[in-house]
Amino acid sequence: MKMLLNGLLVVWSSWLLAQSPAPSGAGADPAWNEIKGEKLLALRLKGDPARGAEAFEICQGCHKSGATGSISGVYPRLAGQHATVLIEQIVDIRSSRRSNPKMKPFAHEQIVSPQEIADIAAYLQALPIPPNLGKGPGTALARGKELYARDCATCHGDRGEGNGEKFFPLVAGQHYKYLLRESRLIRDGERGNANPDMVKVIKSYTDEDLEAVADYMAGLAPP
Repeated sequence: MKMLLNGLLVVWSSWLLAQSPAPSGAGADPAWNEIKGEKLLALRLKGDPARGAEAFEICQGCHKSGATGSISGVYPRLAGQHATVLIEQIVDIRSSRRSNPKMKPFAHEQIVSPQEIADIAAYLQALPIPPNLGKGPGTALARGKELYARDCATCHGDRGEGNGEKFFPLVAGQHYKYLLRESRLIRDGERGNANPDMVKVIKSYTDEDLEAVADYMAGLAPP
């Protein structure tokens, strides 16, 4: 019976892929974020927040109730993030495009279908963003604001709101230590699925520059 259900899912998924147009705003560089396969299917499916809440229960051990993440920066705040960004990251972790050894086993074994990915993303996007998450030291905000306006606002928005259609994440109010860690991974080429345009922009950043920008972004009020 399980083999039959899996076979039906493959047939249904293939039919849906053939029937639906590709989503817009996938980005100019297909090597960065090629929209195909499981990612394309999950983006085309309508997510159900109620089902997503049930599926997310297994994730709360790390991402916490309400998807608030941790001030330590080990786990990001997912509440309020664009559904498209969430789908992209889950699929990229499952396929090993993004390096995340801690999450990959859960993404493989607990999130089992493109529909479940779409449901979880819809649930997380609808969650309220809590105030007063992990803030930075506040010692280089002027420098951080200057760098952000020059190099980051074009993609992530003047207020850090991101752009769901173009897969640019909401960064306002994210935990400072998480922003800093991920920025370092992207700069050093260790994340795997980073936007090549961002890699070029921050390649020359010093650790102090990254700290300043992360500090500024963490202090922005989420939309």
